[in-house]
Amino acid sequence: MAVKRVHFHVNADKPEAKSAYESLAGRLPAYGMELCEKGADADMVIALGGDGTILRAARIHREKPIAGFNLGGLGYLASVEKRDFGNALSMLSKGRFSIVRRTMLEARRKGDAKAAAIALNDIVLMRELSGHAAMLDLSVDGRGVARYFADGLVIATPTGSTAYSLAAGGPVLMPDSASFVVTPMNPHALGVRPMVVSDKVSLSATPRARDCGRDVKIGVYADGENVMMLADGETIEMKKSPECALFVEFPGGDPYEVLSRKLGWSGSMV
Repeated sequence: MAVKRVHFHVNADKPEAKSAYESLAGRLPAYGMELCEKGADADMVIALGGDGTILRAARIHREKPIAGFNLGGLGYLASVEKRDFGNALSMLSKGRFSIVRRTMLEARRKGDAKAAAIALNDIVLMRELSGHAAMLDLSVDGRGVARYFADGLVIATPTGSTAYSLAAGGPVLMPDSASFVVTPMNPHALGVRPMVVSDKVSLSATPRARDCGRDVKIGVYADGENVMMLADGETIEMKKSPECALFVEFPGGDPYEVLSRKLGWSGSMV
């Protein structure tokens, strides 16, 4: 379906974002499209910035397709580079794109009736006391799996498997893999490795006090934003969200080519 109404989600912290927005907004009429100030009124949202901008846009505009226009460095989630902005607008106006659903994670404190925190990339549990590893018990569908001594845990979606989890040594999951990956951060045991689980399971993690006598302080972050703190014995429950992010894909998009091009998997540069 051809796009008629467009809303821009702009990273105002990027100096070039304002000029890029003004330029793109001014070009919309030439492609038979109009600018919407409110995302709720738009057919599509163009996220103008880097991966962080796209993550925020996906959480805010959950029912709208997101097209990522890259103004960042790596821009792994962004499907359109600067040189292709005009061509992308043309394809949007002609309906030459597809929409894919990306899994999201939800997390809530056990027994807490508040709305769950939602993440497209990952839920990260991280020690807040410098120099002391955390002790975290992990369960899958109520079954105890492991006790980690580590700086923290990253629970990532396929989309987030190329972000913090990858930097911590986790594997890359393809977008359609229907899995989560649990990646320990700097574990205090050589045999501890990342674990891939089905996205149909429910995960729970509980921090435990250590013999050093210090208070347990575990920060919980959803896509990099602190959403809660856990104390000794408090449990966080994580599972696949009933909501999902809608991403725009243009003809010729290939996740394997993106890995090679953006993550430098094309071979040695020596």
